Amino acid sequence: MSTAANSPSLADDGVPGPEQDPHIWLEEARAPEALEWVTKENQRTIAALAGDARFEQLKAEALTILDSNDRIPFVSFRPDGLYNFWQDKQNPRGLVRRTSLESYRTEEPEWEIVLDVDKLAAQEEREWVYKGSTCLPPALRHCMIALSDGGKDATVLREFDMHTKSFVEGGFELEESQGGIQWLDHDTLLVSRNFSEELMTESEYPYTTRIWKRGQSIDDAQEIFRGEKTDVSAGAYLLRDNEATIHARVASRGLSFHERAYYVWKNDEWVELDLPRKAGPYGIVDGHLLFSTDVDWETTDGTFPADSLVAVDLEEWKADPNGARKVLVWAPGDRQTRESSAITGNSLFVGLLDNVRGRVLRFDFEDGRWTSTTVDLPDNASVSIAASSDETDQIMYSVADFLTPSTLYYSDGSDAPEVIKTSPAYFVPEGMEVEQHEAISKDGARIPYFIVKPKGMVLDGTTATLLTGYGGFQVSRLPTYLGTTGKLWLENGGAYVLGNMRGGGEFGPNWHQTAIRENKQRTWDDFIAIAEDMVARGFTSPEHLGIQGGSQGGLLVGTAFTQRPDLFNAAIVQIPLFDMLRYHLIGRGASWIGEYGDPRIPEQRAWIEGYSPYQKIVEGVEYPAPFLWASTADDRTHPAHARKGAAKLKALGQPYYYYEEMTGGHSGGVDNEQRAQLLALQYVYLMQRLMGESTSGED
Repeated sequence: MSTAANSPSLADDGVPGPEQDPHIWLEEARAPEALEWVTKENQRTIAALAGDARFEQLKAEALTILDSNDRIPFVSFRPDGLYNFWQDKQNPRGLVRRTSLESYRTEEPEWEIVLDVDKLAAQEEREWVYKGSTCLPPALRHCMIALSDGGKDATVLREFDMHTKSFVEGGFELEESQGGIQWLDHDTLLVSRNFSEELMTESEYPYTTRIWKRGQSIDDAQEIFRGEKTDVSAGAYLLRDNEATIHARVASRGLSFHERAYYVWKNDEWVELDLPRKAGPYGIVDGHLLFSTDVDWETTDGTFPADSLVAVDLEEWKADPNGARKVLVWAPGDRQTRESSAITGNSLFVGLLDNVRGRVLRFDFEDGRWTSTTVDLPDNASVSIAASSDETDQIMYSVADFLTPSTLYYSDGSDAPEVIKTSPAYFVPEGMEVEQHEAISKDGARIPYFIVKPKGMVLDGTTATLLTGYGGFQVSRLPTYLGTTGKLWLENGGAYVLGNMRGGGEFGPNWHQTAIRENKQRTWDDFIAIAEDMVARGFTSPEHLGIQGGSQGGLLVGTAFTQRPDLFNAAIVQIPLFDMLRYHLIGRGASWIGEYGDPRIPEQRAWIEGYSPYQKIVEGVEYPAPFLWASTADDRTHPAHARKGAAKLKALGQPYYYYEEMTGGHSGGVDNEQRAQLLALQYVYLMQRLMGESTSGED
């Protein structure tokens, strides 16, 4: 860290303040001077990249894919039909719509519009973005619709009737906030919201829950659970089975991003459950309550390994929550992990990763024991559970790989899954191939990665290659159809690489936990090792190697180009974490202390100082002209991270690009037009840096 950052005028907790950081003013997301700075930066970037002769074609190709009417309309099962949220050229903000299973099976289903978000936004003159719904089971007719103004995580909640297709006059309504609700019955909600500044955690999430009766002021609603202000978040919820029967009231406190304490309401008090901090309820199946654990769980019934599923008899648990006998349902094999799950009317379905390849197991309790069967789906592909029914055993699976478009399979539970929908191909895969390799990280760990490249590619280091990854929060990055990347990058001669670094979830919770907090540098080392391995194999060279990542992946890219600026010639830093010495003060950064550590604590600040990209940008080093972009409406990581990175590069006279969407939240654009423009800007940047200079003469 710089001398100034270690000066006596640091804040009492050691965190840099305005005297050490001249760009703190950019942390005010909508301050006039900050927005003026953003406007000028956007104009500069648009001139340099949108002026390239390749831009309009790339944008048009991206928009054609995003607006494609023959892409699979993924659905959810509800008692009154299959529901889908759809965005296209005519409906940029989207439609909530429904159809029947019979109609859905046809090539052109007949859709009934339930909510037109564009029409609503126009009527109310708001930048509404649809964020989903929470509905009263089992009918799922009455819902609380979540609407975000401009794409923020914070939402307004309003009661909606799915049958009349209208908001309920005088119905439940909650002002913009973090947090959610659960339906107790038609006239009662459990509400966990930011009721006041005093009832928000440091991470700006709620930590209390109230019971709210219809017609009652929310201010008069009875509080039923309160966590601690030091929690990440806390709240109470209902433990329901697939028939909508409520079996218990449960509450949880987020002690850190990865650790929770659970409680059950029994005998008029909250009783803490005897669980590891990284274990929790998983769902109700066949009269049993299931738990999952991310750590070894030692009990009187035996030790259950990390990533396993454990069951207790539901009635026995309700009678004695901490004394019910525990039984193993499933434990992972070598290089296996749970990735997704669904509980249907009669079974549990679990999506597994087996050496980063997908498969699905079905679990049932039969004749006094748990049994599992493998669902008949294609091998060597990414498999996810796309939809499932609470009432029946109807379920859908999505299957894809890098070069094969998504295929949607359907089963009613009695037969093997059948193909029901197939997505069209958006690029030509012929002449391309996929390989999986391993790099050796700094500490000797073997780190897998996939490369998608031209068949017979000459290994002379001249291929323009894009390396991406995530490596955090136990999130897995899998081989899924490349779509726009295939069209805009692979078809133009580039290669694509996906890294599976420690810190992610590709090989289970231990793969994640071995690279957090004091060991977070391992993630960055893994990423750099993959890049070095690619160069050593002749796949590419530093001159032709670019990197890209968003959010935690943006931090990954930031650490890579500041630690090894010689190894890359392009770096796309998307909606990133970047200033890690102040991240707990920016957006909802305090919620991620469990992943990175607390910079207010000297020992932990030392871990973070070793890699924080913002502080690692220094004078006298040539960086690969990074392209940083963010969203003004992102109230999660906050645009300040990207802004400050660009501002510091500018102050040092370093080349860079900066772009900021005024709406869109943490995911970028709110509609396909914005998304297509963002994609085109990024691929023009990559082409200019890795394939050739601008064809417009702009600099």
